[in-house]
Parts: sequence; structure tokens; C-alpha cells
Amino acid sequence: MADASTKVLVVGAGIAGPVLSIFLKSKGYDPVIYERTDGPISDAGLSLCLQPNGLLVLNKVPGLVESIDGRSIDFFGFYSVLPEDKGTLAESDIPKVLREHRGVGLVGVRRAAFHQTLVHAAEKAGIPIMWGHKLVGLSQGDDYVTVKFENGSEATGSFVIGCDGLHSNTRTSLFGEEKADFTGLVQTGGICTIPESLKSTPPMVRNVFGHAAHMVMYPINGTQCSWAATQREPEAKETWKAMNKDGAREFREKTTFASWDYGAGDVVKSTETLIKYGLYDRPELAAWHKGRVCLIGDAAHPTSPHLGQGANQAFEDVGLLVELLDKHNPSSAPPSAAVLEAIFSELEKVRIPRTAALVKQARTQGESRVVDGVEACIKRNAAYREIWKDHDSVAKHMSHIYEDKQ
Repeated sequence: MADASTKVLVVGAGIAGPVLSIFLKSKGYDPVIYERTDGPISDAGLSLCLQPNGLLVLNKVPGLVESIDGRSIDFFGFYSVLPEDKGTLAESDIPKVLREHRGVGLVGVRRAAFHQTLVHAAEKAGIPIMWGHKLVGLSQGDDYVTVKFENGSEATGSFVIGCDGLHSNTRTSLFGEEKADFTGLVQTGGICTIPESLKSTPPMVRNVFGHAAHMVMYPINGTQCSWAATQREPEAKETWKAMNKDGAREFREKTTFASWDYGAGDVVKSTETLIKYGLYDRPELAAWHKGRVCLIGDAAHPTSPHLGQGANQAFEDVGLLVELLDKHNPSSAPPSAAVLEAIFSELEKVRIPRTAALVKQARTQGESRVVDGVEACIKRNAAYREIWKDHDSVAKHMSHIYEDKQ
């Protein structure tokens, strides 16, 4: 077991930070989480779809997956409301097949509830979470890192893992200011009670396509579903703040989405609180670490949400990082600079190509979903019919996402 001085500073108590800290604690390290917010935010984000590659990591924490309040997904569905090409494009039970064959499938969760579960699990494991600690700088020595916070306090540890998301202060401290890249797409979404039109259908991720527009929706527990509509609009900030009442009412009553079939219009009209946000990613980094500080998750490779892989890729980062700590530092003693260099470099060698490819594919998929013009929309619909026509083509299409890295 490690000496108590093997303190690890984990920056960010969002999705990756608590999970990483639970693993570190179980290996004998002494993790402490530092989070910029004053506590868990109940209205942060909408939902997540936990997928096989992420669940394989979470399953290694005893009892964690069983404690998640979510809804298993059995089907994917693809539908068109385009008047010139309306109808079912494809339906697939691949999520159910994945769960039956691999033990893990897809699970829809409300982000705030899932976050609360992770925070409680970390606290139960005895991991301190220091709320209200916004990182503003750091300095390194041969065998330590000192982090400075906006509130005037400091903390010193053996190494630092930055898990502080798209707006990562850890990343800025390492690599300087960068402008997040607006993808040109904006989403409006919300959470509502599952409407009557969808209650008799199996739990499904539904994709509905229109002219220059796309909507995805899926259940997140036994009574609620989450949805997000994507279209091209002027840049909107990623504040995750609720729209004002007039704006929400106008969206529900006057946008084309409210009249869509296949349950899409029903969820729009059933949602009281709407959130509107721009979709962003950032330039690919050539390295995720400097010295004793390393980034993972959205801090390292933020992505637009069109593959639903943001959180799942963060969990892959966590899984491999913990494996590499075991490999290069099995005693969990304070690692030397050379040991950390080996760990972080090997992490980057595996993870940078994979995450970079998925970030690019997510942006491409978002672009392909909201094409403009009838001819382009019909071509898009035909592509979905072809990709999802049978299990073999689906498996080929998805193999690069669900490849087993654990």
C-alpha cells in the first residue's frame, strides 16, 4: 500500500474525477478532488447515454452500476419527417444484443442524477471533495506539484490529473488560452415525462430527421425522457442556462419540431424548461501532460455530442490510466518523474489517436444529420437505411466505437 504522502490532486468533480478517484483510492493512493463549483449542480446538462465501452470501466467499481438510476435501452430507431421521403429509415435491436452477448449495453441517465451518484460513491469511499476551489495556477518541482486556487488556498501533491471539462483551467495552465471551436450547430433540449405516444414502445434511442434538422430522444429512467434538437443557428454560448419562458413557449408552439411525428413533437410540447446551447470542440493536443500534470476526459479531448461518447471516452481514459499506474508503479508509492513520464506518454500513445478520431467523427456525424436541401436530405436518409439494414453492417459501422480497450 502507498504511503499517505502519495497524494493525488484530482481537479474536477464532474463525471471523470469521482470515478478516477475511487480507482486511485482502491489502489492505495490518497486522492483529493478540487472542484470550482460550490456543490453539485442540479441543473447541469441534460442526460448521458452510457455505452458499452464506458460501462465496462464502471463495472470494475463494485456496486456502482447497480446504483445508477437509469433506463436500459433495447433499440435504435431512425425516422424521417421529410415530406418527400417520410417514414421509418431503420430500427435495430443492437443495444439489446450487445447487453445479452457482452453483459453491457446502453443506459440512458439524467446527468444530474448520475453525477450525484458518482459524488456519493466517492464520498462513501472516503475521498474528500473540496468544493469552491477554482484552479488559477500551478507550479512543479522534481517530486511535487502545487496548485493555487482562486480562494487563496493552495494544495500540494505528488501529481495532478485535470478532469475539469471543456473549460479546463488545468489545460489553460499547461498550454495557455485557446478558443473553443464553435461547430456551427446549436441544440435545444429538455427533459419531460414520457408522453403517452411513447409509453407503449420499447426503450429506444430515437433519431428523427427533417430538413436541416435532427432530434434525438431516449428514456433516462422509468418515467422521464431526454431530447435534443439540432439545427444550424448563430453561435450560442454553452451556458446550460434555461431559456426564458417566452423563448421556451415560442419554441414549443412555433418551431417545426413541435409538429414532428414519431413522438418528437410530443416531447417538445411536454417540456416546460428548455435549454439552448452551442456545440463546441477544441483543437487536438499533441500531448496531454507536462511534467507531473496530465489531462483526461473533456479537458483533453472535448467533443460535440453526436456519438454520445464524451463521458464514455473519459471512462476509457480512466481505465487505461489506472492500468498504467498498476503497470509502472505497482507499489503506489510516490512516483518518480521518470515513472510518471512513462505512464502519461503511454496513455497519450494509445488514447490520443482514438479520441481524436472520434471527435472528428462526431463533428462529421453532426454535419451529416442537418443537411440542407431536399436532395441532400434524401441522400442522408438513404445512407441511414444502408448502414442500419442488417446486423453485419451495423457491427462494422460501430466496431470502432465499441472496440474493447479494457
